Amino acid sequence: MVVGVGHMAFRIYPCRSLKEKRKVVKAIVARIQNHFNVSVAEVGDNDMYQRAVIGISLVGSDRRVINSKLDKVFNFAEDLGLAEMIDAQMEIISL
Repeated sequence: MVVGVGHMAFRIYPCRSLKEKRKVVKAIVARIQNHFNVSVAEVGDNDMYQRAVIGISLVGSDRRVINSKLDKVFNFAEDLGLAEMIDAQMEIISL
């Protein structure tokens, strides 16, 4: 079994409140979930309204497939244009 875990940090410029941030984060999470079969959630910087950290995880049997899918998710999230991606990290664990 192979587990892929990643997180992406975003800078959300036009937000002036947590309500505006929540709207952007929910849009990013929903689009990733609709396009890919992965688990997605906001995992950090919950109280900062111009920054968000979104975590991703998926499980499979082939390391190359997991790596490829995580790369595609990162590229998709960056190409959405809803926020600026400032950091992205991934880790693949074989169990």
